[in-house]
Amino acid sequence: MASCLYFGQVMHEREQPVAYKFVYQTVSIKVDIDQIEQEAKDSPLLSLNRFNWVSLRFKDHGPRDGTSWRTWVDGFLAGYDVARPARVELLCYPRILGYSFNPLAVWYAYDADNQLVALIAEVSNTFGQWHHYVLKPEGRTGTIKAEADKMFHVSPFIDMQARYHFRLKCPADQVFTYIKETREGRPFFYASQSGRQQPLNTKTLLKLLGFAPWRALKVISLIHWWALKIWLKGGQFHPTPKHLESVNYSHSEMKLC
Repeated sequence: MASCLYFGQVMHEREQPVAYKFVYQTVSIKVDIDQIEQEAKDSPLLSLNRFNWVSLRFKDHGPRDGTSWRTWVDGFLAGYDVARPARVELLCYPRILGYSFNPLAVWYAYDADNQLVALIAEVSNTFGQWHHYVLKPEGRTGTIKAEADKMFHVSPFIDMQARYHFRLKCPADQVFTYIKETREGRPFFYASQSGRQQPLNTKTLLKLLGFAPWRALKVISLIHWWALKIWLKGGQFHPTPKHLESVNYSHSEMKLC
């Protein structure tokens, strides 16, 4: 199959206002958006747009209105002067028994020569809002470094006066994504995701089901647990800025560095 799984881990570390670090095991899926429909039909454990042990839904990513991913991504990238990609991959967490939470999903768009022409970092918060940070890599390969001003309210304990620093690589035998958040040039938050590729088949999907359901709940539990601890220790609460309260979705561009 063109799609695959990545078994690995996610790390979150914060230096202020309350220092903490946690690492948890995770399983992500990389799908070729043009082939996943047929791949799902060929798998008894995986479905697209319907319930199964493991599933994916159009409404979970992209415009989140049920539009097919290919229709959306072609039109969206055209707005950034990117021609229709020959191939697009989405790296995300699948639904397990109908549930998933994707703080970060990444879209990779390639031309006919298999060169990366666009990358979309899809950031979501626990309030049901999401933002796309778009990067045009301009022919760069290997590890890609980019920056972007924070445009989207994520954590109520981090204000909007911050900047993201991304280090990303196209998924292959391994996957790696790293984000550092700074304020006035000083880093205070770090997050990374890494994993090793395994084929998408019944055996690996069963392996995923062996530990993923409780780990998916662990992720969202840890986020809220540390939010509570920060609040109890006097961390300043930052509500959603007034100008973003009614904005469920937005997008902006990253810059290479």
